[in-house]
Amino acid sequence: MRKKLINATIYKHPEASEILIENGKFKKFGKYLGQADETIDLNGRLVLPPYVDAHLHLDYYFTGQDDKVNNNSGTLFEAIDLWNDYKKGTTIEEMKARIRQAVEDVASYGTQYIRAQTDCTDPNLTGIRAALEIRDELKDNITIQVVAFPQNGMFSFSEDGKTGRDLVEEALKLGADCVGGIPHNEWSREDGMASIKEIVRLAIKYNKLIDVHCDETDDDQARFLEILNAEAMKQGYGQYTTASHTCSFGSVNDAYAFRMVGLFRQSGLNFVSCPTENLFLQGRQDTYPKRRGLTRVKEFVDNDINVAFGQDSIVDLWYPAGSGNMMNILDNGIHATQLMRKEDFDRNFDLVTYNGAHLMQLDDVYGLDEGKDANFIILDADSPFDAQRRRVECLASVRNGEFLFQKSLPTYTTSLNIHRKTK
Repeated sequence: MRKKLINATIYKHPEASEILIENGKFKKFGKYLGQADETIDLNGRLVLPPYVDAHLHLDYYFTGQDDKVNNNSGTLFEAIDLWNDYKKGTTIEEMKARIRQAVEDVASYGTQYIRAQTDCTDPNLTGIRAALEIRDELKDNITIQVVAFPQNGMFSFSEDGKTGRDLVEEALKLGADCVGGIPHNEWSREDGMASIKEIVRLAIKYNKLIDVHCDETDDDQARFLEILNAEAMKQGYGQYTTASHTCSFGSVNDAYAFRMVGLFRQSGLNFVSCPTENLFLQGRQDTYPKRRGLTRVKEFVDNDINVAFGQDSIVDLWYPAGSGNMMNILDNGIHATQLMRKEDFDRNFDLVTYNGAHLMQLDDVYGLDEGKDANFIILDADSPFDAQRRRVECLASVRNGEFLFQKSLPTYTTSLNIHRKTK
């Protein structure tokens, strides 16, 4: 079965206007690509690789709607305390139902790849077991990486004779894809340092990726990012390691930041920033000027350091809003980080597509390239700039050459076989 998209604007393919798909894979990008069994006229619309949400807590989805819990201070640490009690009454079936609904919601906006931060500081590993089941259940339509994330700490948590560190290892044995951590939530700097060293050791032992909630504070003296980068460099593991949030790095002095940016370039460390959530959570102890709570995204972009955006939360104890719409995350992110130069508009979509796929180690299978699976989305715009300026919606999401969804389009019919060629 050969399908062809014509009159397309194709991200990072400025010379091409047509895409030929054969047996669910990209066959060719170019012009005048010959005959096909089915032809779809996009009328100039923008084709992107699918959105990648590089940091999302599926297991926390919509817990913020429970009237019995309320984060009065609006801070990260009160939310962690509230969740610690909330999760004790959660069953695996209830958790699976919420995770499945969360995936369906974010997929409806064009996301096909998720790195799911999943709490494992629970002796039953309820969230991990639920996330792994949903990952495998939905794998044909969405790619999920499960992070074994010790929300209450690797060493500051202990229950039923198991520490957070023990539960991280159990989650890895069950099949979690990444080792997580939260050194700034350990009880001391020494424990935070020890947790980072253990994270790297476990990742190497089990051949897993690393994704650490790192320095998600306003403390300009926080230095866990420096330690994570050093440990990754020592082990040659930087490209497999992601530092999420790194809010405090936005508050450090410029001389220190200059030195660290050079080390990040050497290590190949990846970063994730969560613009909406950290704008909401951070700076709570500031009067004015009030810090934005974001890491140095613009400096990372300008220094070819891989950085991606994530939604982080959807209506949970940390963040009362959110939808999973990565266009909204991109829009907020490029405003807050001032990525609005002409050259930025041409590449900003990397922050919610290619950069996230890179840190997920999906370069061999992800993207608009010949021979790869025909996974892509269609936006209601005729250029990357137009899409960002108008914050346009995703009109269609395609997986292996077949529509996952298709919204109302003037040049489309309601059936899958649109503009079928007739003799």
